Amino acid sequence: MKCMVCDRETLEKFCEFHEKAYRNVVQKFEYWKRATGVSWKEYLKELVENAYTGCWAKEIAESLLKNTDE
Repeated sequence: MKCMVCDRETLEKFCEFHEKAYRNVVQKFEYWKRATGVSWKEYLKELVENAYTGCWAKEIAESLLKNTDE
């Protein structure tokens, strides 16, 4: 199986690097939601546009945005 983001070999949906970034993105959403009231999709867009977002998290956010039906 390949990582959905970078095509590295993995046993899961994401490689170890993108999996860690995914967990962080999901975990931090609750903080952003409480503080700003943003939706999941708005949050992901903010991450992609934020200059301080790390490259792994940015790649995860872009991937999730492509696969979000909201």
